[in-house]
Amino acid sequence: MVNGASRDLFTAVASAGGALTGLLFVAMSVAPQRAAPSGPPVIRQVRVSAALLSFTNALAVSLFGLVPGTNAGYPAVALGVIGILFTAAAIRSLRSSHPAARLWPRQLELMGLLFVIFGFEFGGGIALIAEPGSSQALEIVGYVLVTSLIVGIARAWELVGDRDTGISASLAVLVGRTPRGLGPDGVAPASQRPAEDGQTGNTASGEDG
Repeated sequence: MVNGASRDLFTAVASAGGALTGLLFVAMSVAPQRAAPSGPPVIRQVRVSAALLSFTNALAVSLFGLVPGTNAGYPAVALGVIGILFTAAAIRSLRSSHPAARLWPRQLELMGLLFVIFGFEFGGGIALIAEPGSSQALEIVGYVLVTSLIVGIARAWELVGDRDTGISASLAVLVGRTPRGLGPDGVAPASQRPAEDGQTGNTASGEDG
């Protein structure tokens, strides 16, 4: 059971997770009206799933941890396993879709970060189950939940804005260099985006004319 200052943290994380999950659904209802995203559809699907899982992870572990008499280690282990399996499945989906080489670094960065988050969450949950009163293990789980929210926010912003929010790309924009394959604002050029339904034929006919 979570007590003291940790209970306040779990309460805050649960509130933030619930609010951000709702905002993500709102963003998803607006996103289809925007221009077509860069890269194959599977990349956009992975971004959506990663953001939703990050928010749901923080929300679920926090809420279960606040239930009186519940050891927060059990939900942490359960969500840790789900997160690791999701990351492995996402990598398999990305490999089978054969995305362009320029898109791989961003996806590998996300997958590696998710592995670290859910790996630490799983380890912290095991430690809590073995020693329910361990403040160090509970602290690790707390750090993981906060990090999960931050990663979810970054993925959601990347999804809605269709831009690279990675460190390398952000630094490149700040120093005035354009990341490879992206425009000066960090967005993929229209020529590199997949054409929407019905647009390919119009473009071709316009060029022929």
